[in-house]
Amino acid sequence: MAVKGKGKRTAAARDQPAEKTEKLLGTGSIDVPSDPEELSDNGSDNTEEGDFDTMLQEMADDQGFGSDEPEDYAGQSDDEESIHSSDIDGASSSDDDGASADGDSEESIHSSDIDGASSSDDDEASADGDSEEADSDDESGPLLERTASRTTDGHDTAVDSNDEQGGEAFDGQDLEKLTIRDFGRDLESWKTYRKTLPQIDPGYASDSSTEEPANTIGNVPIEWYADYPHIGYDIDGKRVMRPATGDELDKFLANMDDPDVFRTARDETNQQDIKLSEEEIDIIRRIQGGSIPDADYNPYEDTVEWFTSKTMQMPLNAAPPSKASFTPSKWEHKRVMKIVRAIRQGRITRPAAKDSEPQYYDLWANAKQDEDGSTSRSRHQRLAAPRLPLPTHAESYHPPKEYLPTEDERREWLEADPDTRKSNFLPQDFESLRTVPGYDRFIQERFQRCLDLYLAPRMAKKTTNLDPEELVPKLPDPRDLRPFPSAEALIYAGHTGRVRSISVDPTGLWLLSGSDDGTVRLWELVTGRCARIWNLKETVHKVAWCPSLDVCVFAAAVGSRMVVVIPSELCDSQKLLVSEELVRAGFGAAAGGDDEDEDDTLPISWDMPTSAEQATGIQIAVSMRAAVKSVVWHRRGDYLATLTAEEGGGSVLVHQLSKHKSQRPFRKLKGAVQGVRFHPTKPWFLVATQRYVRIYNLVQQQLVKTLQPGVKWISSVDVHPQGDNVIVGSYDKKLSWFDLDLSVKPYRSIRYHKQAIRQVQFSRKFPLFATASDDGSIQVYHGMVYQDLNQNPLIVPLKILRGHEIRNSLGVLDCLFHPIQPWLLSSGADGTIRLWT
Repeated sequence: MAVKGKGKRTAAARDQPAEKTEKLLGTGSIDVPSDPEELSDNGSDNTEEGDFDTMLQEMADDQGFGSDEPEDYAGQSDDEESIHSSDIDGASSSDDDGASADGDSEESIHSSDIDGASSSDDDEASADGDSEEADSDDESGPLLERTASRTTDGHDTAVDSNDEQGGEAFDGQDLEKLTIRDFGRDLESWKTYRKTLPQIDPGYASDSSTEEPANTIGNVPIEWYADYPHIGYDIDGKRVMRPATGDELDKFLANMDDPDVFRTARDETNQQDIKLSEEEIDIIRRIQGGSIPDADYNPYEDTVEWFTSKTMQMPLNAAPPSKASFTPSKWEHKRVMKIVRAIRQGRITRPAAKDSEPQYYDLWANAKQDEDGSTSRSRHQRLAAPRLPLPTHAESYHPPKEYLPTEDERREWLEADPDTRKSNFLPQDFESLRTVPGYDRFIQERFQRCLDLYLAPRMAKKTTNLDPEELVPKLPDPRDLRPFPSAEALIYAGHTGRVRSISVDPTGLWLLSGSDDGTVRLWELVTGRCARIWNLKETVHKVAWCPSLDVCVFAAAVGSRMVVVIPSELCDSQKLLVSEELVRAGFGAAAGGDDEDEDDTLPISWDMPTSAEQATGIQIAVSMRAAVKSVVWHRRGDYLATLTAEEGGGSVLVHQLSKHKSQRPFRKLKGAVQGVRFHPTKPWFLVATQRYVRIYNLVQQQLVKTLQPGVKWISSVDVHPQGDNVIVGSYDKKLSWFDLDLSVKPYRSIRYHKQAIRQVQFSRKFPLFATASDDGSIQVYHGMVYQDLNQNPLIVPLKILRGHEIRNSLGVLDCLFHPIQPWLLSSGADGTIRLWT
């Protein structure tokens, strides 16, 4: 059991000091508090200085520290141990039995407690719920100069000493060997002396390499947490939140005021700046200089001769040598004589030498190891000698006259150096083959040919014969993938400006179009007749029919307003009644004050249209702060999302038509938003920014995943009717197909257009999708998604539709599939709408 320097002492402890002393002597260590006066001030009121002095005096009496007569330490029992200075100078002890029985932990007094460091009582902290700190008694104490050891009957005592303090109190004594025995019963001098001793250097315990890391993500890249509010998880599985960081200007100003900025390193895992110590900077400099990091390491130390090289003069044992070591063997003598007699009689003869044939090895062969482990030489693959070039007309015995040299050419050839001649012969003309003499340089040329084959290295050139048709992927015939739009059937003419948007009602009978001329036109889809015109006097960026079959409503983005229109001539009385009830129910809710959940900070107002607008069928006008670029309906028909030209999170708004409420789902968005879409089957919301497509769960209000198309600027996005695939079009002519169950990277990237892609669209009934581009063409693809998850989607190009004219570098602006038929409608900058069947 260790004696505590702080805490409450019970009455039983004060009444029985002798029992305390016996337990202390049984452990072999005594822990002395640093200052009773300080402990009585900082600790409990029950701790008195008299109690501490009495206990310390009793311990000194029991151990014989205060006696003036020398003691016989050799006569002590084995159960008693001498007091080590390590018990007083910093060794902490704990009573494990008391901890397990009483359920609390006790802390022994460290040398830092005696020298002035703070100590804490775990039992008091757990009981009272507070923590206590004690300031250092002597922060400016002298450094520890030397450590002396003292031996007393086999027990070493380590003592920390100070020359100045010891010199004042004890004249003529060795100041490095002062212990509690040297003070006798003068405990006040002992306590004063102990205050002057320096604190113990913690050494390895202060090394930060033994600390547990706060962020335990390991080798996971920190970039993966860029879109999350946390940077990892601690050892308990809790999120480590991202520390607040300023912008580059704040970092610059902080660096200007910080004198230690050049010795600060960035911890990317924990997102913190760590100040390097002098020792760490020295290690970095040594590593950069190619030196050993440890400054105390000596690479030129003397060799330690672990095994001696000197020969021993004395034998290992003194046993006499055996008789067999120097007595000749009779049995060996008989065996040798028997062999000698056989040689003399001619019965043992030397075997005749065999005529061995010379063995030749292929120097170019590679040694291969057989299955049994032996190495055999395998003959190298034979390489055929390269063929000589065929003779030309100049080498004929009767060449044409134009090949025969003139006298000047003959003289020039003879005077030239043999290495610089273009040919090694002169053409000659003979009347017949019989008159041709023998070639005088035949032997030399054959010899040079052999040298070339022998000395010049050769290698077999491997050529692959590939059929170009095999490199083309095998796709089904487009004629087997019908029906799909392939020909122009009808042109809807009437707009005087660019037709930016088109929409077909759920029945497939009527077509809406919005143009830059400020009008919205209603067309009869089959005949091409213009049934009605709404003159809204501003640019119409988007028109969209409500997807519900129970109502007949469409929305249009006109300037900075979104108007909701009911075309009464297209619906019967029952559908008209349901449509008007859906649209006008919000005015009653607003009048009744049922708008507690509405965000009043949004600059949005739901207004009643003017009487002139009401006569045209406009029921609601929603005014916003910026121009409305897009309108997208939810599949249920009550919610719709708008995209404005405003920057930040306020550009995306979600409106509820039945209650006339608007909300902003995002406080902040990264990048300019290019388009939004509702997921057809799940409560997901797709937001396409300039480089990424982020998918959010509106119910859980969290980010599901981020699609990375790898393009520079996204223009449009659409979701497959089944909801597992997404296509993304971009202004850099690329189309990306994503499989949401596979990866956030594109499954297939297609780049067939010559200009920017303006719109991508899936067919809701057929396995088709189309892309519209500024090159004036529309490309139709077959995109089959199988129910079997092990089978990849089938993407086949089908048809390129051309017909729109290019105006001011703008071609086809919008395209849309018919909801029932395999038809395609497109609108362009030339002011026309075309139907492809």
